[in-house]
Amino acid sequence: MERKEKKVLMADFAQHKGDTGSPEVQVAILTDRIENLKLHLEEHKNDNHSRRGIMLMVAKRRKLLNYLKKKDQDRYESLIARLELRK
Repeated sequence: MERKEKKVLMADFAQHKGDTGSPEVQVAILTDRIENLKLHLEEHKNDNHSRRGIMLMVAKRRKLLNYLKKKDQDRYESLIARLELRK
């Protein structure tokens, strides 16, 4: 992921100006990284190191989503809808 793409994601999902660490921003960045890695794994089926990396990212995203769901249900539901994730 390039810096510009990351800045765009941060701007789109930020809760306030300069927000880089909210769960929404972190989940959006992880989702983009997961999607890029999925494309890589389709081409390189035996790349088990990257497969482990994607599993770790999915687990981290799940933990952040669980936290957000517990903290604020409305923000969680809007984030799931915006990123087109399924529960």
